[in-house]
Amino acid sequence: MSRGFRIFLIAIACLATFVSRAQTPAATPAQTSAARLFQDGQRALQSGDLDAAQQAFRQVLKADPRSGAAYANLGVIAMRRKDWDAARADLDKAERLSPQLPGIRLNIGLVEFRRENYAAAIPPLERVVQEDPSSQQARYLLGLCQVFTDRFSDAARTLTPLWDQQSSDVMYLYVLGIAANKSGETELDEKAMNRLLEIGKDTPEFHIILGKAYLQHREYDSAISELQKAGQANPRLPFVHFDLGLAYLSIDENEKAQQQFLQDIALEPDLADNYYQLGVVYSRAQDDVRAKSAFEEALKRDPRRAGALFGLGKIYQRQEKYDLALKKMDEALLIVPDSGKVHILRAQLLQKLDRREESRAEFQKAQTLLDAALSKDRDEWGEKMVPSPELKQSPN
Repeated sequence: MSRGFRIFLIAIACLATFVSRAQTPAATPAQTSAARLFQDGQRALQSGDLDAAQQAFRQVLKADPRSGAAYANLGVIAMRRKDWDAARADLDKAERLSPQLPGIRLNIGLVEFRRENYAAAIPPLERVVQEDPSSQQARYLLGLCQVFTDRFSDAARTLTPLWDQQSSDVMYLYVLGIAANKSGETELDEKAMNRLLEIGKDTPEFHIILGKAYLQHREYDSAISELQKAGQANPRLPFVHFDLGLAYLSIDENEKAQQQFLQDIALEPDLADNYYQLGVVYSRAQDDVRAKSAFEEALKRDPRRAGALFGLGKIYQRQEKYDLALKKMDEALLIVPDSGKVHILRAQLLQKLDRREESRAEFQKAQTLLDAALSKDRDEWGEKMVPSPELKQSPN
């Protein structure tokens, strides 16, 4: 079990304990019955009987529809089942009814993190950190979300106070290094990198993190060397082939990159990142058939992968299927509305469809975005930092 997942379970278990203590016994028969049902639900939840716990808390709500604690525990149950939509709905009700209950906002942040809605996770996590600056988990999750939304300076400020507690954790040092590197804080970047080298051990996991750090710094030869050490020590190590694929792609070794992504798919068939990167490889080779298939596979696993939509749009443009290409650009704009690249391609497609006035307006919008320097920051489809799916799956 990963350290991040253990912390995740501890967090939701703590919330269940807190909400249990928040219940105040009442004197009426109905309230006494609700309190007894709540205790039954607590025992079932603590023993892992989620069905019985859910049934008990729903019975509590029939007797007391304003029980924020019951909704909070239903949110915990949904989180354990990884039903993130249901969890968010129940936790929102709990927060409205009992905003004083500890742990609710942290769990809302966790839910949005697990749904990869990083921007939505930031406000509740910020509030947790404001209310409890010592909350290491909330601070680390907030820093990750800020990195994933390109708020690198904010991330560096958020993560730096964790140094005394976390500077022996290679993943923390890697994330801090990303934030410092991308925000131009050279001294902090070097501090994190030097500490990473200092505490490193000759383990596959260390070599993969060190390789990622070199990759982030665009030191590709060193990155490939470290990642190869990790792969030789443990060929089935999660993400090692994905990271090697990124390294080879960065130096235009496209065939080697393709082999690595395919090897990672054999180990992690549900990782959207592999299919997206394969689509990039095939697009470089003008292999539209395989590129289209790869982008579509990426979208099956991550419907919000704007880069895959853009890649499909380019394929359809080359095939002169302008209506289909335009549809993909419209879908992409729902995800990255400030992308100059998408607006430019959309303008070109409108021109091909003889919709000249719309095309002129679209070109103007693209130019406005470029002049405002927005698209430069946002057109890399979330890859301003080196793609790191391992951070998204195992926060610690």
